[in-house]
Amino acid sequence: MSGGGATTGAPGRAGVLRALHRGRAGDDPLVLPGPWDAVSARAFEEAGFPALATPSAGIAAALGYEDGETPAAEMFAAVARIARSVSVPVTADLEGGYGLPAAELVERVRESGAVGVNLEDSDPAVGLKDPEAHAAWLAEVRAAAGPGLFVNARVDAYIRKAPGGTAPGDAAVARARLYAEAGADCVYPIAAPPADLPALRAALGDLPLNALAVPGGLSFTELGLLGATRVTFGDGLLVRATAGLTALAARLRDGDALTD
Repeated sequence: MSGGGATTGAPGRAGVLRALHRGRAGDDPLVLPGPWDAVSARAFEEAGFPALATPSAGIAAALGYEDGETPAAEMFAAVARIARSVSVPVTADLEGGYGLPAAELVERVRESGAVGVNLEDSDPAVGLKDPEAHAAWLAEVRAAAGPGLFVNARVDAYIRKAPGGTAPGDAAVARARLYAEAGADCVYPIAAPPADLPALRAALGDLPLNALAVPGGLSFTELGLLGATRVTFGDGLLVRATAGLTALAARLRDGDALTD
């Protein structure tokens, strides 16, 4: 496959990514696999997926770090390797933005070749960020990026305790609305229970809603019918690939020459 910039420039790929989210039928959400390196990215592209979404936890594991501990420079370098290895649009999970000012973050995303970004509203040290302040920062990202970057605002209310005892679903809806008003192109309430998806869908109107696919969970069609526009996997695909590699390693250890 040709590199990401070989046939279509970044603005064009950003437009392609944005268009892929539009007009999704309820039973046909956009499914974006999460590559952790160039090999996995090429495999997903060759399987026919029209865009890819890197998972920060998957890249961290591939680089030998715990989730949330990858240095910014290494994360951007990994995203760049993935983006230049494929011709489809790539959106990158960049955690909380690594403390970078909005304009610098946008510039580094552009340099990596990614045309979308996933930004979360919590910090391991402090928990959920103040939603108003986070929305203001997202608005700065939007202003710095213009239409050339697809901004996916991750809502962490289901995995981090909301202040004041607010129910996760209520906190997620309130934050989703704020981030939509700030200019996010899509909202991602990670780990939202399927039963909460219709309320989130209603809160966002026509704005795309990202749902997390989990092992043993609902099908893509079922998630779509509940309101999901887009489905991603976190590091789930790397976990499954690692299980396969572990089984292969065990066969080699036990003397299997792998002739089958």
